[in-house]
Amino acid sequence: MSWPEKTVPTIDGSQKRTLGNGVFRLCDGCAQTLTADEIVRNFEVCPRCGHHHRLGVARWRELVLDDGKLEPWDAGLGPTDPLGFSDGRSYADRLAQTQQKACAIEAVEIGRARLAGRPIGFGCFDFAFMGGSMGSVVGEKVTRLFERALGARLPVVLLHASGGARMQEGIFSLMQMAKAVAARERLREGGLAYISCLLHPTTGGVAASFAFLGDVHLAEPGALIGFAGPRVIENTIRQKLPDGFQRAEFLLEHGMVDLVCPRSQMKATIARLLGHLSAPRPPPAAGAGEP
Repeated sequence: MSWPEKTVPTIDGSQKRTLGNGVFRLCDGCAQTLTADEIVRNFEVCPRCGHHHRLGVARWRELVLDDGKLEPWDAGLGPTDPLGFSDGRSYADRLAQTQQKACAIEAVEIGRARLAGRPIGFGCFDFAFMGGSMGSVVGEKVTRLFERALGARLPVVLLHASGGARMQEGIFSLMQMAKAVAARERLREGGLAYISCLLHPTTGGVAASFAFLGDVHLAEPGALIGFAGPRVIENTIRQKLPDGFQRAEFLLEHGMVDLVCPRSQMKATIARLLGHLSAPRPPPAAGAGEP
């Protein structure tokens, strides 16, 4: 006598890989599975271990700015290919593809906004655009951020996330360091505050210039901050680096940053700092001499 065969539906490998795609997320910190909605609502911070995943520019506006609104400056300023660079594929083609994928013209946005009711000049790097790399347009926009803020008498809040100077523009990228630093110095001479927020990662020519010239330096937990990466340094000096080297907490311990600030406290912390740095100076005491 033959028994009827029981058919068991099977799932092949491709189905397994796509099952739950967009519904669940794996935390890079604790490797726990979370619902996508859960981590999105928490601005890309794991509610279990506190690991900070990368946050997009639009979400940063939502988190930091009043009503998430930004009045853009120089939004139409776009990059060109001054060197005709090609590494097997033209720089112009890479730019076009990146602009379409990132839905942005360049790797930084700047403008006028309000934070806790206070008008500010605001800038935010977009790491999704070629690793937030600094080409000639990025440097120009950072320079204009400082210059426009000085003209409007606004403090500046700039959020950095960059792999450094953009190699496809060669010396034109490196020139931006000096240009932006000079504009930052004019802002300082004008007595206006500049708060630099170091996100993951802040490296290369950006870290070596205006990112570390703030009046106050805030860093996200676990952010990689430095010039060259740890692997490059180890290969150069032939030594093993300390645990946590170039991470935000290591830099705080060694005096390179002023505060490691969780993302949930970033807006309130910046608002408090702006209140202190923008407070009017008390008049000199009667009969007091020059300082």
